[in-house]
This record gives sequence, C-alpha cells and structure tokens, in this order.
Amino acid sequence: MEQVIRADQVFDGTALHRDAAVQLGPDGRVVAVHHGADALPRGLPCTDLGGCTLAPGMVDLQVNGGGGAMVGAETDAAQLADICATHARLGTTAILPTLITDGPEVTRQVLEAGFQAAQRRVPGFAGLHLEGPHLDPARKGAHDASHIRPMTAQDLTMLCDAARKLPALIVTLAPESVSAAQIGTLAQAGVLVSLGHSGCSAEQARAAHQAGAALVTHLYNAMGPLVNRAPGLVGATLTTRLRAGIIADGVHVAPECLAIALQMKAESDLFLVSDAMAAAGTGMRDFTLGGRRILRRDGRLMLEDGTLAGADISLAGAVACLVGLQVPLARALAMATRIPADVIGATDRGRLQPGARGDMVALDAGLEVAAVWVGGQQVA
Repeated sequence: MEQVIRADQVFDGTALHRDAAVQLGPDGRVVAVHHGADALPRGLPCTDLGGCTLAPGMVDLQVNGGGGAMVGAETDAAQLADICATHARLGTTAILPTLITDGPEVTRQVLEAGFQAAQRRVPGFAGLHLEGPHLDPARKGAHDASHIRPMTAQDLTMLCDAARKLPALIVTLAPESVSAAQIGTLAQAGVLVSLGHSGCSAEQARAAHQAGAALVTHLYNAMGPLVNRAPGLVGATLTTRLRAGIIADGVHVAPECLAIALQMKAESDLFLVSDAMAAAGTGMRDFTLGGRRILRRDGRLMLEDGTLAGADISLAGAVACLVGLQVPLARALAMATRIPADVIGATDRGRLQPGARGDMVALDAGLEVAAVWVGGQQVA
C-alpha cells in the first residue's frame, strides 16, 4: 500500500530536514521525501509522527546475538532470522550477525546458515561478520584462547568461497596471524578485512592496510594503546583512511577518546557498532558464552573476572550517547545508518531516497525508539 509518513524532522542519511515526510510505494520502497506540509501528496494515507525524528533503519556491522541467542554452535537460518527480528524492534533493521572465535566446524556451520539466510532473503540479514579466530592471543578479550590460531590455506579458501555467497562478509583478524598475501587474496575475493584484537605496530597495521585491509574492529578495544613512540593500531587507524567501528556506550571508550576519534577521522570513516550479545532485547541478567558465565550489570556485560564481553546497548542507544556528548544529531545518525551501509556496499539501506528500502526508525524527543518499519510495514 502506498503511504506517507510525516515527522517534525526527517534524516535522509545525510541531512536533517524540518517538517518533512517520506512517501513509500506499494513495494515498500521510498518514492520521495517531501519537504513542507504544502508539498505532501494528496489522497494517500498519512501517519503523522509529530515531534519525532524519522530516520533510515539503523545498520549494525557487529552483532553477536540478541533475543536470548548467541551466534554459535546452535546457529541456523531460523536463529539468524530471530536475531534480525530482535534488533529490528530495537531500531536496527540490517545487521551482520557475528561469530566470535570458535572452532572450524562451528565456523562452517554459521557460514552455511548465512548462505541459507541470504537465499531466503531473511529481513534484516545483510551478511556475516567473523570476529576471529585469527587473532593475537595477548589481545583476546573475552574470546576463547583455545580456538585462536593462524590462518591456514584451508581457512583462506573457505573465506574466499563464502564471500561469493553472502551479501557481505567482514573478517576480523590480527596482522600478526596472517600474511600480507593472505590479506590481499581475501580482499580480492570481496572479503572486508578488518584489523582487531591485535597488539601490532603502526607499521604492521599500515602494511596490512596497503595489502587490502579496509576496516578496524571496535577502535581502542582489544588493541595496544597509543604510546608516544609506539602508536600501534590505534595510531595507524587515526592517521589513515582505515574505516573504524566504535562502541559508544559510555563503558568501552572514554568520552575523550571518542572525541579524538571524531576529530581525527573523516566523517565517512567512523561508524557505530553495538557489539550486542544474547541479552539484547531481553531482561536477561546472565547468559553463557563458550561455557563461561556472562554477567549483565549496570550497562556492562562481563565475564566473572570483570573482562568486558560485548556491549549492552543498541545502536539507537549509541546515537543518544553521542548526542549527549554534544555530537550533532545528523552526524550521530549517519554513523548508525548511511556510513555502515556504505561500508558493506548496501546502497539501498541507511538512507531515505527514491529506491531505498522502506526501513525506518522513529525516535522520540529523548531519542528512544518510538516506531520501526521494515519494507514499509510497521514492526514496532
């Protein structure tokens, strides 16, 4: 059904527009964005959101789980659909379900589930993210060290094949665990190589970037610190065109470090990720990860030894966190919509323009999710 949805503010992926409306066609895609009450098309059903901000559905490139489930040994296409639906209700209408370091059998299983989800056109499924197992054990964070290992020829073949079958595939790896030739082969096959969980030097990071690495996983976390004569991965990220995901939950990254990244990186090169876990969209107080108990306390997810294990925030919450730090709303929204969509080449997501998917989120004055649409149909 063709329809119009109006709000006091509409963010089209780039800019905020006052008193605007989005016209959706019967196929659930955007027909036009109209500016001003006098420009509204006549004769179409119109939903007026009043003082809300209407924005594209958010795009999250690092989602470990949600709705009580973790991506892992139990994952199939149905579970991926459930995780996507959970995050849609939280305002994120496209995700890359993310498998953290596990064994080869589980990795193959999750890839097969992703192939099936892609074939079934599961709403919200935009590809997969494999975070590990080719990491630096000294920077493992909450990853299981027993599964961390260097990349083999078999791994390389599997990943290159997977990239041809998925809408998008991000692989997080440490430069120390792979060769430049392997990075180049992955990039040529269409894998988005992301550097993370690494104690590498800035020189190693730049070499990996030159070989084909394009991204950095959760900037500042699980990597060596920025030191005056040893800038490491952080320093290389801040001074190159490596695009970086960052967790803005008030826990993982201090406000000062967020400010530095926002000032140093080109606007198109920094985007938000949630690093969400099974607890997302639930009231769970604890859950298990690889047989280890994860505690949910005061906005943190932690192993029992206090190690952070993912984040307890949605992308909408991360946008609100940035705005609370005086980041302009338009930039914060772009970091959760258009920019991550562009990272994975999903040009019909993360923006409201003719031909784009009718995936949208309405945020109230407090930047809480008020309503969500997927393909023009309201789901929350």
